[in-house]
Amino acid sequence: MAGKYPQTGSQLYDGNGKNITKTSLSTNIIIKVGTETIGAIQSIQITEERGIHMVDEVGTDGHIDSVPKSATNITGMCTRIRFDRLRMAEAFSRGFTHVHAQRYPFDIEIIDVQNAPSLSADPSNDPATIVTVLRNVWIGNINYTYQSSEFVVQDQMSFQAETIASFFAGGNKNIARGGTRGIAGFQDAIELEADRGGRRGSLDAPGLINAFTGGAKPF
Repeated sequence: MAGKYPQTGSQLYDGNGKNITKTSLSTNIIIKVGTETIGAIQSIQITEERGIHMVDEVGTDGHIDSVPKSATNITGMCTRIRFDRLRMAEAFSRGFTHVHAQRYPFDIEIIDVQNAPSLSADPSNDPATIVTVLRNVWIGNINYTYQSSEFVVQDQMSFQAETIASFFAGGNKNIARGGTRGIAGFQDAIELEADRGGRRGSLDAPGLINAFTGGAKPF
């Protein structure tokens, strides 16, 4: 029995024809600030966004080039049940409850252990674990509602980080490797370094105006 669907290459079975699960699930996500794991989180959403400038010219019916026009903004939203007598900022290891009290930023670690062979006591040290770090996080908004129709209190928090990086635990290695399918892709040393957190961005490196992607190759 073929392990991949012929038209798309999507994996249906493993190499021996056995059933497999290749869909990412959020059941093995650990969210930490420092050494403390944050419980009772219902959802956490991360958005990475930057503006793109489209370059036009008179006499051409279309764009002739495009370039980023601003730094990337990393924002997030988190919803948490008020649990263990911890309000939102307290749950994120802060010694305050209100937004205006924050004086120092903090880092958030999102640890994805789905690819790890076992859930060890410290999965952040497993080389198959993917760690995403949001650095220098500032809280922008905390809101909550007391209502007669729903007694359970939920806290919501919006935040903004200076930068974001992802890497395999234990080695600081890049996570973009073509997945289990081994999809070939272009690798650029500057992009790799920025993706794992070695640089704040990738556009300040020399040679950008003459750079090109070239051909794809296996990761």
